[in-house]
Amino acid sequence: MSTLTLQDGTTLFYKDWGSGQPIVFSHGWPLCADAWDAQMLFLGPRGYRVIAHDRRGHGRSEQTWDGNTMDQYADDLAQLLEALDLRDAVLVGHSTGGGEVARYIGRHGTARIAKVVLLGAVTPLMLKTPGNPDGVPKEVFDGIRRSVQENRAQFFKELPASFYGFNRLGAKVSEGLRDAFWLQGMNAGIKPVHDCIAQFSETDFSEDLKKIDVPTLIVHGDDDQIVPIEASARRAAQLVPNAVLSVYPGGSHGLAQIEVERFNHELLRFVIEG
Repeated sequence: MSTLTLQDGTTLFYKDWGSGQPIVFSHGWPLCADAWDAQMLFLGPRGYRVIAHDRRGHGRSEQTWDGNTMDQYADDLAQLLEALDLRDAVLVGHSTGGGEVARYIGRHGTARIAKVVLLGAVTPLMLKTPGNPDGVPKEVFDGIRRSVQENRAQFFKELPASFYGFNRLGAKVSEGLRDAFWLQGMNAGIKPVHDCIAQFSETDFSEDLKKIDVPTLIVHGDDDQIVPIEASARRAAQLVPNAVLSVYPGGSHGLAQIEVERFNHELLRFVIEG
C-alpha cells in the first residue's frame, strides 16, 4: 500500500501506477479510489501515470473525526501533488471530487495543473437557495444525513438505483456494481461520511470555478438524479473560462462506470487534444 502522512498526521492512501504525464483522480461520495479502476486501467497502458487517492475518512485512508471539510480535502490533494512532485497534471474529479478539484485550484492555483475534467460534479452549488433556485432542497440532504446515521448499510444498498440509473425503464442492472458501491461506502468511516454531506451540498464553488485558467472539460448526464444538471454543469460551464460542456443524453450520475468506453475515450481525447 502507498500512503502519505499528511501535515496533521492523517494517513492518506493512494494508488500510483504507470509513467508519463500524470492524471490524478478524485472520487465521489461515499466511494474511494477504486471507483476509477476502469479509467486507470485504460489510461495507464497508454503512456500515462495514473494516480487516485482515498479521500480522508474514506476507503483505506484514516477514519478521521475532525478535518472533514472541503478546504481540508483540497489541501490534502495539494500535499499529495507536492509529495509526488507532480507537474503538468490533469485533474479529474467526480461528484464531490469535482468540488475537491475546484477548491484545490481556488486555494492553490494551477501551477502544477495542465487540464481539468469535472464529471457529474457538485459545482458550483448543490443546495437550493434564493440565488440557486434549481438546486436541491436542504430537506433532501437532511434525509441523507438521517439515513446514514440510522442505517447506512441499507441506505448504501438502495442508493445505487438512482446513482447509476438502475431505476429507469430498460436499464441494465449490474449487481456487481451495486455490491461494489455498498462495499466502498461501508469501508468509509461513518463520521467522515456524515460530515461530507454538508461539504458536498452546501459549499459554494463559484469563485473557485472562476479561477480555473486551464482547458476544462465538464461532463454530465442529463438524467443525473444525484446532481441535477441545471444547477451544476450548465452553470459551471458559464463560470469556468472557455470550458467545454459534454452532455450525455439519458446519462446517470455514475457515467464512469455505466458508460465506460465512451467516457474513457472522451477523456483520452481531451488529454491529448484539449
